[in-house]
Amino acid sequence: MKKIYFGRVKHSGKAAQSALTLIGLSGMAVLGLLLMAFLGKYIGSIVLGLAGVFIVLWVLFVIFTFYFFRDPDPAVPAGKNLVLAPGHGKVDTIDTTVEPDFMGGECQRISIFLSVFDVHVQNSPVLGRIAYFKHSPGQYLNAMRADCSKYNENVLIGIIAGEPLGVKVGVRLIAGLIARRIVPWIAQEEIVQRGERISLIQFGSRVDVYLPKDAKIRVKLGDRVVGGESILAELI
Repeated sequence: MKKIYFGRVKHSGKAAQSALTLIGLSGMAVLGLLLMAFLGKYIGSIVLGLAGVFIVLWVLFVIFTFYFFRDPDPAVPAGKNLVLAPGHGKVDTIDTTVEPDFMGGECQRISIFLSVFDVHVQNSPVLGRIAYFKHSPGQYLNAMRADCSKYNENVLIGIIAGEPLGVKVGVRLIAGLIARRIVPWIAQEEIVQRGERISLIQFGSRVDVYLPKDAKIRVKLGDRVVGGESILAELI
């Protein structure tokens, strides 16, 4: 006959351990909720106390946003063979460069820096046909650097001018350190009028204009120009 032992039964106490674990977890949850309520009470009062400051900051942001995205109608000058500034800003580079993609080699370049306070809508410099359109991804170096077009994200727009017929004019829209979105409003083969809106670059950026070697430059370094109004050059 087998002996019966009335000692500790197998798995004894595990149910109690589970109960204690559940009780501990629920207790931590309650404490967490109480802590959140405590913090919410004081943080909420702080936020409410600063509500006026937040509203003022938001109103200032709204005002600046409307100011930044302002889009004045350009007073397009009359005259033949004129090349207008495609952007608002400061002329900080006038040189000879090589643009192989559209201009096909050596050409003149006028570069305009757009600060965060300038109008950021761009205008077509000439009457003509959009014959070339290329987006190139890249970096977002400071647009104050005149050589940033070699490295930064940019869009090259090539225009075959209507006067003089067949002359090539290139416009390169360049993203900057803050400006990280170029929004073209034109497409290849589209006809554009001189001074017509063609794009938007959000926040500080740069616009390069490529001209034939025989174009007569009508601006000088340091000039501030207005997109769709200021005369940059005259085509021959």
